[in-house]
Amino acid sequence: MLMAYFDTLARNHQPYKGGAWCYEDGLIYRGLESLHRATGETRWLDHLVRLIEPQLLEGPDLAEYKPSDYNIDNINAGRALMYLHDVTSDEKWLRYAELLMDQLATQPRTTTGVYWHKLRYPWQVWLDGIYMCPPFQISYGLRTNNDALVADSLIQMKKALEHTYVPETGLYAHAFDEARKQPWADKNTGHPKAHWARALGWLAMALVDVAELVGPERFAPLKSQTEDLLTKIANLRRPSGLWLQVIDQPDFPENWEETSASVMFVYALNKAKKLGLGGAFTKDMATKVLMNSLRPKPNGGLEMVQICHVAGLGMYQGRFRDGSAAYYISETCAIDDPKGVGPLMTLAALSLDAVEEFDAFHRVT
Repeated sequence: MLMAYFDTLARNHQPYKGGAWCYEDGLIYRGLESLHRATGETRWLDHLVRLIEPQLLEGPDLAEYKPSDYNIDNINAGRALMYLHDVTSDEKWLRYAELLMDQLATQPRTTTGVYWHKLRYPWQVWLDGIYMCPPFQISYGLRTNNDALVADSLIQMKKALEHTYVPETGLYAHAFDEARKQPWADKNTGHPKAHWARALGWLAMALVDVAELVGPERFAPLKSQTEDLLTKIANLRRPSGLWLQVIDQPDFPENWEETSASVMFVYALNKAKKLGLGGAFTKDMATKVLMNSLRPKPNGGLEMVQICHVAGLGMYQGRFRDGSAAYYISETCAIDDPKGVGPLMTLAALSLDAVEEFDAFHRVT
């Protein structure tokens, strides 16, 4: 039942931004990659190739991709190019990946060497960006025998964690403004006021994915921070098996349970246990998050619900996002959004036993 849901979603998926190269489509690509790795079924690879091919233009070029935007989000979908190179050995995939590396070669950095999140977000490091870029840059470095790229990403991650750490909570801030000029940034810390769950979800997934890529020896400088973060996250889990939109404020009025971050956390906890980075994960976590993130549709099939549609900092569509708990809670929910469904695919690929349990429950009911 769950695999049929993913198959239908992939078959019907429309480019998130009208065909422009973007991280949202990249999340679906990552999910399809994960399902292909886990099951060996060609349908997942076929979906991936079918969806990504129209975005690869002659030149080579990527559809509506503007490297001069220096948007770190645009790097994420490059992970699919690395995977397709792995499974096909076709050098064309690397040629498209080189376009993203060309952007990173001149990407603006903070004074400590961490990539800006976007050109229009000067001097800012966001947790989202730790997921969007280092796994790709490391993958590219490993495949091209360029160890400097691997080392650079690991150093950037270490610095980003130092910049965003909040001692009072033991968690990490959604973003850090090195210049302390943004209206949402505290003048002393450079942080926003509240912890948004999905920002921490991006971080948690990035850490375990990078740990898998580089191995325990290279990952050692990030190991204790990863374990501490995952322990803290596990302790904030709600009885439902989900986590709150503002993760550490259960008493804040109208705080609500959010599914995309919840799926990201369970994925990270599961992979961390497999990699020897902490033992908080249990199969119950995967089963409960599947049960409470998905619901049957009246006419058959499933849909993923309670996905925060979007959240950020600064001006967006005429609205100022101030990084407070009240702001994050005010954001709207979506159904079957790639920011939830993509990570859900990766979790399912990692937790096939929980998928079987989910399917068995729905067959009975």
